[in-house]
Amino acid sequence: MTHSRSRRRRAHRLLQSETPSTVAVLTTEREFAAMRRYRTFVFDDYPAYLRHVQRLLRSLDARGVHARVAAFDPAGYALFCHRGGLEPDASPSRTRYTAEVAGSGRTVPYRGQSCGELLSSLRAPERGGRPPDRGLRRGARTTDTPSATSVVPDRAFRAATDAFDALLTALGPGRHHLVCSVDAPESPLLAVLEVRTTREGRRELDGPDTTFFCAVLAVGLAHEASGGLVTRTAPSVSGRGRVPETVRGWCLQGGWLAPLAEAEVFSAYCTHAETGEPLPPEPGVRYGAGIPLPRAPRA
Repeated sequence: MTHSRSRRRRAHRLLQSETPSTVAVLTTEREFAAMRRYRTFVFDDYPAYLRHVQRLLRSLDARGVHARVAAFDPAGYALFCHRGGLEPDASPSRTRYTAEVAGSGRTVPYRGQSCGELLSSLRAPERGGRPPDRGLRRGARTTDTPSATSVVPDRAFRAATDAFDALLTALGPGRHHLVCSVDAPESPLLAVLEVRTTREGRRELDGPDTTFFCAVLAVGLAHEASGGLVTRTAPSVSGRGRVPETVRGWCLQGGWLAPLAEAEVFSAYCTHAETGEPLPPEPGVRYGAGIPLPRAPRA
């Protein structure tokens, strides 16, 4: 009996070593912050999260398991759950998304690197390839299954692009980090976008990401869903010294983006979401009111 159990254990270890494993990691603190909105995501500190990832990879390697690392994209994950009818605030959904990324996205083999080295590899552009998970971050018009995003009328897309253009015009020159969150009828949607506007008014945009961002905004406008849009702007300045970033906010209201007051933006960022306790302001950040955005005239 003991010999039989020993054989089963050896067979289990052998099978385990021959089964590859993929670990999806959040590559930035902003992506980590986006995942904290889910109650089942148990981490509350990004450095501690990365240490946990490092220990997991080392344990897999120690057992002889071939491990690869992929980038976990919160925006792509939200769309993946929305399109598949999955509950986003659930560990099995994150597991399924990781498996999807492993098959269609970019992965980096783990060979004992530190988390810093792995993150640098994941963030680096891939020659002749595509950014990780771009295939999952399509515009709403290209969804494969019937959903709230696949039946958005053209007028909602026009309104979303008008609002997006008015927003960037109002923000002016600088590096802008945009986050749009929408409580869509089937499941929450989240889109994140980085934009740089020069002093001459030229905008550096990523086409597919911009389409996805406007699609998520269009869903909120079409369904009159609750949601909002937050921007973090680092102004384009010359010279030395740290210039504070400015955070502003808008809510979806009446088919448009309604600006939040400065106190509302400050409260949203400096109040614990679960306990309601006040939080200290983030150093180097100024909280400002949302800017009123004029609607484009339509025939």
